Amino acid sequence: MRHALAISIKFISTLIILGIILGLFYNLGFTEVLMITVVFTVLSYIMGDLLILRRTNNLSASIADFGIAFIVIYFMTRNVAFVDDVSTAALFSSIAIAFSEYLYHRIVPRRAERTERTNENRNATVNNNLIQTEAAEELAPVRPDVRSPKKNNSKKKKRK
Repeated sequence: MRHALAISIKFISTLIILGIILGLFYNLGFTEVLMITVVFTVLSYIMGDLLILRRTNNLSASIADFGIAFIVIYFMTRNVAFVDDVSTAALFSSIAIAFSEYLYHRIVPRRAERTERTNENRNATVNNNLIQTEAAEELAPVRPDVRSPKKNNSKKKKRK
């Protein structure tokens, strides 16, 4: 369930960004933008979110998403549509997508990981309570204070 929500948020944000940049400024059709969005969303979620983001930080995953976006947009735009300046379209789209992915990584996947960690911590505390031992006071007898006058007098008398 958490993957479906994360993929749908990523898909919708990417579709809006590519629809504005590629659709309005570079005159790509909706079907081309939709195909590019689907391919990018699948590749980016698998490579960027599931592999790279879990092993590194947000900045590394956003840079990887920039590279994935540039490659996917460049090659798919070049093969699907007739755009004069494909590299500029891919560059502007990739920059916008990388920025949105940076925000996406800060919001969406961390919430799912936090709930998993909370559940793991809850299970760990329940399991730790099963193997804890009781703590008690010292078992050694209490010795009278060495500085007490009765003991000091008795020791002095014995030494004399």
